[in-house]
Amino acid sequence: MAWTLLSIAGILEIGFAFFMKSSLGFTRLIPTLLTVATGLSSVFLLSMSLRTLPVGTGYAVWTGIGAAGTAILGMVALGDAASPMRLFCITLILAGVIGLRLVSGS
Repeated sequence: MAWTLLSIAGILEIGFAFFMKSSLGFTRLIPTLLTVATGLSSVFLLSMSLRTLPVGTGYAVWTGIGAAGTAILGMVALGDAASPMRLFCITLILAGVIGLRLVSGS
């Protein structure tokens, strides 16, 4: 259950970053409210998952999902650069997240 909560928290972290960008510096109400809602929800679910997962593993996976997912969303939806080296680095982040899951004792 902790891994499911952590995965959802990571996905919400992606939404947090996307809505923060859409809020244009917190000048647009709906994206600002969505930024706050996804950010708080993400941190709440992270804290719930850390009840059973080691803090280092949980935090690393959470930030990894958020970082890689946000970079991918930026490329797909916002026109961010998708160079081969950038894609390779995102792959390394995801490999680290998967690796932490595989070697975790929980």
